[in-house]
Amino acid sequence: MEIQSINIAEKLSLNNDYWVPRVIGGLNGQYVKVVKFKGEYDWHHHDNEDEMFLVVKGRFRLELRDKLINVEEGEFVIVPRGVEHRPVADEEVHVVLFEPATTLNTGNVRTDRTLEELERI
Repeated sequence: MEIQSINIAEKLSLNNDYWVPRVIGGLNGQYVKVVKFKGEYDWHHHDNEDEMFLVVKGRFRLELRDKLINVEEGEFVIVPRGVEHRPVADEEVHVVLFEPATTLNTGNVRTDRTLEELERI
């Protein structure tokens, strides 16, 4: 595998679908993904994986059953496995996800947004 730098903004420009993560790298069984959010996502949790959201542009609200966390540009939040959550973005937000390669985007629920395989860009 060739070692190269990856431009996150360039990769995000190739992803024009909301809530569709795309793989841009991998390490130690983890994927690095880019995704754009807008609107509300589905309530879900991940039984076996922690999930990290890093905001590179914009902001979003991470809704938990007992509180809201505002995640601003340049900030990240880690959702521990088993914690039910729902990202909500009033405006378009650009996010980098760090999570195990086995992580299903909709976690423990199956919806029309569930992606069994992710595109690598």
